[in-house]
Parts: sequence; C-alpha cells; structure tokens
Amino acid sequence: MAVQAPAPVDLSKYIETRIFGDRPHIRGRRVTVAIIAYNHRRNGWTLAETAYNFTISEAEVLAALLYYDEHREQIDAQEQEAIRQFNILADQHGGG
Repeated sequence: MAVQAPAPVDLSKYIETRIFGDRPHIRGRRVTVAIIAYNHRRNGWTLAETAYNFTISEAEVLAALLYYDEHREQIDAQEQEAIRQFNILADQHGGG
C-alpha cells in the first residue's frame, strides 16, 4: 500500500506577499513570516505567547510557522538579501 502525501494546505487566508516585495507576511499586516518563525523558535515562545507578542491570532501564528516550514530555503534567502540591502543603505548613509 503506497502512502499518499497530504494535500497542500491553502494558507492564502492568512499569508500574502503583496507588501515587502515577495516576502511573505500575515495578510493585512506588516509582520513577516520570517520574523514570526525566527522569534517563536529563538525565544521558545508558545503559540499563545507568539500571538500575544505580535498581536495576531494563534491561527495566524500556526499558518506562519507552517508556511515557513514549507518555504524555509526561499524565506531564509529573502531575509539574507533584505539584511544585505539594509547594510548597503546603512553604509551609504552613515548608519553602519
């Protein structure tokens, strides 16, 4: 008996990419998936703590964490590029 992979979950109710270029974020908010995932894991926050700290719902936290897990390489690359661009601008304008 072959095991079937689960159908992909449509997270578009919670996640969009229309702000910040193509960096995924919570729909209608300026909170990126990366920031949620990085802080959740780095700080060891529960879902409730993460939701509270970003003033979003637990469902939005779960969606962000799932989205991050499914797109980790792409999101990490986007974040590294954003940091690189920030550093270039900071160097050019005396903020470095």
